Amino acid sequence: MNDNVLISVKDLKKHYKPRKNKKYTDGVTKIRALDGINLDIHKGEVVVVIGPSGSGKSTLLRSLNLLEYPTSGQIIFEGLDITAPHAKINKHRRKMGMVFQHFNLFPNMTILKNLTIAPMKLLKKSKKEAEEKAMALLERVGLADRAQAYPSQLSGGQKQRIAIVRSLCMEPDVMLFDEPTSALDPEMVGEVLDVMKELANEGMTMVVVTHEMGFAKEVGDRVVFMADGVIVEEGTPQEIFTNPQSDRLKDFLAKVIV
Repeated sequence: MNDNVLISVKDLKKHYKPRKNKKYTDGVTKIRALDGINLDIHKGEVVVVIGPSGSGKSTLLRSLNLLEYPTSGQIIFEGLDITAPHAKINKHRRKMGMVFQHFNLFPNMTILKNLTIAPMKLLKKSKKEAEEKAMALLERVGLADRAQAYPSQLSGGQKQRIAIVRSLCMEPDVMLFDEPTSALDPEMVGEVLDVMKELANEGMTMVVVTHEMGFAKEVGDRVVFMADGVIVEEGTPQEIFTNPQSDRLKDFLAKVIV
């Protein structure tokens, strides 16, 4: 594997049977959420994944740290096949920060406690070391004054910035974002995207599933367009947004870009 490739996805498939009484047409016996994905993610690269609902974007992202286990294929992370039967997936997940649509903060813990519990338990950091790291990161995102607050006392945008900081406290090698702004009120989206832009500028490897086309254009090194469980087209933001090749991508962009 190229030394610069952090994650290599090889012929990844995720198939499952449709649920009964759902809106799928009669005769469908298999849903192909992912149907042969091949993708390399390089160190320091920001890969933005776009596409219509149901295209497989989130399934792909969640497969990268095996929150979704693929039907077949390989995911090579830092030279190791994490889909292999005896792979120590929890060890690898520590190097993959994950930020979801919803914040998943512990409601009964202060923000500082939310940020320090995993580094202390999993990375064996001392309380002092974990708290110093957490406070430095809170300062960076403008929330140092909220360290002793509880999640219920924060706005949605603040919670999502805390969720990003929580991942950074684990000192990950890559950050995975699953539509991190989709649950936010419009006026809170910018503050979260600003933190993500800063991370990108500092060289953090990032894979971002998003509907924010402006972010994809401005921050993405590469944009991947998915539909029906496959990668239809990929390229630089310039290539994808100003010179789309496939009719499927042209149709998608016509609907999402005003």
